[in-house]
Amino acid sequence: MSSDALHDGPYSWLRLLITLAIACVANVGIWAIVVVLPAIERDFDAGRAEASLPYMLTMIGFALGNMLIGRVVDRFGVTLALNGAALTILAGFGLSAMAPSMLTLSAAHLVLGLGTAVGFGPLIADISHWFLRRRGIAVALVASGNYLSGAIWPTLLTDMLAETGWRQVYLTLAVLVPAVMVPLSLLLRRKLPETAHGVADAATLLRAQSAGISPRVLQYLLGLAGIGCCVAMAMPQVHIVAYCVGLGYGPAVGAEMLSLMLLGGVVSRVISGLVADRLGGVRTLLIGSVLQCLALFLYLPFDAMVPLYVVSLVFGLSQGGIVPSYALVVREYMPAKEAGARVGFVMMMTIMGMALGGWMSGWIYDVTGSYQWAFLNGIVWNGLNIAIMLMLLLRSRPRAPLAAPA
Repeated sequence: MSSDALHDGPYSWLRLLITLAIACVANVGIWAIVVVLPAIERDFDAGRAEASLPYMLTMIGFALGNMLIGRVVDRFGVTLALNGAALTILAGFGLSAMAPSMLTLSAAHLVLGLGTAVGFGPLIADISHWFLRRRGIAVALVASGNYLSGAIWPTLLTDMLAETGWRQVYLTLAVLVPAVMVPLSLLLRRKLPETAHGVADAATLLRAQSAGISPRVLQYLLGLAGIGCCVAMAMPQVHIVAYCVGLGYGPAVGAEMLSLMLLGGVVSRVISGLVADRLGGVRTLLIGSVLQCLALFLYLPFDAMVPLYVVSLVFGLSQGGIVPSYALVVREYMPAKEAGARVGFVMMMTIMGMALGGWMSGWIYDVTGSYQWAFLNGIVWNGLNIAIMLMLLLRSRPRAPLAAPA
């Protein structure tokens, strides 16, 4: 079978649908802790900071898992990686449900985060192999599984939590998530022949040579750019509820703005995928970064309720496509056989950027008593990301051939 028949074909689109379904289920781990956090706080008679520790360790595990599981995908394929992650998720939820102390619960959430990571970077890396012409939209749709999971699961878990308690919720998820992931993973056993990577790798080699940057250096540059854009992204996403409480609008208004932001992020990811299929990952990432920076500027003069709703939607529509675009840049400039590890590393750095940005914005607020400087801090970090993308774009432009000697 030719490479053209394997890429962008009917099976590729079927695989995309299966992958998206798995992503919606696998990512429940990072949303479940948000829903049950107040119940955990009451159960262990803990303070807010102590009760937030399981979430922090979930995200640390999520970040590390993106890189580690990405390597497993490169070496053994996505099915084995999904099965291993499903067992890890089972262990994470099960140990959490039986945890006698906050310390044990937090350690169990580190395990849970490691398994949950399979639903993001590793799945993005795998689906990128099956598309050439429509790789942008394919990657964007799989990346949207993270946001779609956040739109679906909190409502379902809230109802379950009210009836059964958080431990029963976790025990249910410990059974449900593997029961869905394992059968679906078996539908992804088919592997793309090594010969099918020829067209993609030839184009990758040309781009890498034109940029004049080694894969290792480029990976680190993309990681630094990922930290920059996600420190900026974290300010509204992590602190919008607290910001609204400080303005006197209450947490419900902030939660609505966050939901609007995430909804805009889903739309943005789909649109960015379509744009990337025409302009490529670097240009798409640069456009998203510039738009995100402009949206952050809009938070500075507007703090009335209605304008904040509008700005939050604009921010979501601006930033949603940025993170998936990093995966596209990796696939455009680095060999296919290293996709899982390279994409996983960059995704890990973006998540670390979110963690750093969330903490840094809170620290700036504690020092200054205002979020204005936190928004400005995000804008500065966003500028770092823009500068790296501009450099890569300018270095990758086709150069005019040297004139032949007379």
